[in-house]
Order: sequence, then C-alpha cells, then structure tokens
Amino acid sequence: MGQQVSPLNLERYELKYLISPELIDPISRFVESYCSMDYYSVIQSDHFYTINSLYLDSPSLYLLRYKESAGAFSFNVRIRSYGEGTEPPYFFEVKYKLREFVRKKRAKVLLKDWRNILENECLPSGMDPYSLTNLEDFLHLKMTYNLGPVILTQYRRKAYLSEVDDYARVTFDRDLRYQEMTDWCVSPHERSLCHYDHPDSFEEPGKNVVLELKCEKKIPLWMVELIRRFELVGGSFSKFGNSMATYLGTPEILSSGVLYR
Repeated sequence: MGQQVSPLNLERYELKYLISPELIDPISRFVESYCSMDYYSVIQSDHFYTINSLYLDSPSLYLLRYKESAGAFSFNVRIRSYGEGTEPPYFFEVKYKLREFVRKKRAKVLLKDWRNILENECLPSGMDPYSLTNLEDFLHLKMTYNLGPVILTQYRRKAYLSEVDDYARVTFDRDLRYQEMTDWCVSPHERSLCHYDHPDSFEEPGKNVVLELKCEKKIPLWMVELIRRFELVGGSFSKFGNSMATYLGTPEILSSGVLYR
C-alpha cells in the first residue's frame, strides 16, 4: 500500500474465526499450498511460539469501556514480547480497528531496560525513524489517557506467510492465558497465569483456537476457498476484551458485539 513504507506501520484487513483444535492440521495443510511457515514457527519443535502482550488502560478502564460503547471503531495500547519476555526486542504498539480494517503502529525497542522509557519518558537514541515516531505517538496516548498496565495476555501462535500474494498471513492462536499486571512487566509469572479457554469464555464450546486471515486490500481467492471448504463462520475475538471480562467477572461483555472484536 502507498503508506506502508515500513513493516512497523501495518494497514490490513483481519478476519477472525473461532475454531476447534482438530481443525488446525487440516487447515494448515490447505494453507501450505499457498504459504510457507514463518521463521519463528519453523524453529519451534511444535511450530508454535509464545507471544506476551501487556495491555494498558486508565484507572477508570477508559479503553475497555470505549470498546463497549464506541461502535465499529476501537483501539488498544500494548507492549509485546516473545518467548519468556526477558530479552529484547520489545514492541510498543498502538492498534486501531474499524470493523475488520486494522492500522497498527509499532516501535521496536532494543533496550533491555525498556521500563525507563515509560517511567522517565526517556526516548532511546539511535532508533529507526519509524520506531521513534511511533514511540512518540505511544507515549502521547499514555500521557493523554493516563495509561498504565492492567493485564498481561499470553498465547502460542503458528503463523504462515503467503508466497503467492504481495501480503497475506494466516495465524493460529491457542493456549490463551492471562494475569492481572500492575507493573511494567512483559514476563508472565507462570503460577499467576489463568486460562480463559474454557467453554464459557467462547462463543461456542470446544472452539478455543483463534484463526486469523490477514491481507492488505482484497481477500485472496484461496482464502475465500479456505472459508468455504471449512465452513468458517466469521466472528471476532479480542484478547484484551475477553481476558479483562473474564478477570473482572463480567461475562455479559463476552457476547458478540463491539467488544468481541
């Protein structure tokens, strides 16, 4: 796309489906006719790698409540790490969503002591220009809305990247867990992590894997065929919204609707 001049600035459509674990292998076989597994999946023995996301919100949970009431548009602010979350890089992200269209701005931070950026508003030197601009936007939102850490989510992902399109991506997210987090920390405490992939946390019992189809402009024909062949029913799933709803004990937020995006 014309404005996508850096992989740190993403604009794409995201179609989400809740599927049962039994569909991962057959869908993967179908996808492998058009895609190759990404590097981080290739190097894992089971092809799933770990993603941790620290979500921010205001003391009054403004962003969460905005998701409930804002209609088609919403946004979230998070810090992402991979694996155990103890080593850089760390990604400071702002994700805007208008229905299925997503605009994501990322800042890649290579500092081990990334907390200094947030606690002292100290910008690292030598950053990529796109990272620096996106980090400034991140900090502006943090200050504007008085954002701090509220919850950490963790899941394991298998990802594919298209070999026949300019950009198309397929991901499977499973083993979704969460924990309350009030510190600047992207390293989960294993004993504190809670599962929310039990039947009551999803739209249909047994469907606890999030399948995402991602593309820039027009959905590729092979994705259309994938949806048709496996009789996928479009929906959505917000890891932030649903983990917060489970943690807060407000299951009514879990019903399909704006937060369920």
